[in-house]
Amino acid sequence: NSEDVRCKCICPPYKDHSGHIYNKNVSQKDCDCLHVVEPMPVPGPDVEAYCLRCECKYEERSSVTIKVRGVILLA
Repeated sequence: NSEDVRCKCICPPYKDHSGHIYNKNVSQKDCDCLHVVEPMPVPGPDVEAYCLRCECKYEERSSVTIKVRGVILLA
């Protein structure tokens, strides 16, 4: 299920740009700054330096488990 996977990139402040967290549903092989950070907040020459500072992690979760836990907690 595509809603149960995502890539999360945490990018710290860079030059005059504040830090930001980006989430996008992409495959594990595309879980990197270049595929997830949109729009790119820095101009072309700074993209590599900006992306090297970002930490990207591929995450999988079970929405069914999350829903079941919610129902149990509400009961």
